[in-house]
Amino acid sequence: MVSYTDSMDGITADRLAGFFDGWKKPPSPETHLKLLEGSRAVVLAVDEADGNVVGFITAVGDGILSAYIPLLEVLPEYRGQGIGSQLVRRMLDKLKNLYMIDVTCDPEVQSFYLRFGMKRSVGMMIRNYDRQSAT
Repeated sequence: MVSYTDSMDGITADRLAGFFDGWKKPPSPETHLKLLEGSRAVVLAVDEADGNVVGFITAVGDGILSAYIPLLEVLPEYRGQGIGSQLVRRMLDKLKNLYMIDVTCDPEVQSFYLRFGMKRSVGMMIRNYDRQSAT
């Protein structure tokens, strides 16, 4: 069974294995822990059987008007169970009092975010892929 929490209590790097599927230079579990701790808001999906994190979503922002959701991921073996949808719903509920909530995503996943009332937009970005692992 999977439970959801916005608390980092008891979360250690060894509970964060297997994330960043498909990344050429994935962050280590230790770096992953730091990015969760440094986020303005986080929601975790935790497998109650072993206490490991199986999904997460983060938000960064000013806490007044705006937030950006940079990361949403569910471990491959847990996908297709509605965990990602539940993470997004819970994060949007945490951020509901803000003026703007933004996500930048590839076109193939835009339909996922449309289900939550988000709208397509145009944006700009820089990706320093040599810094992808953040080490």
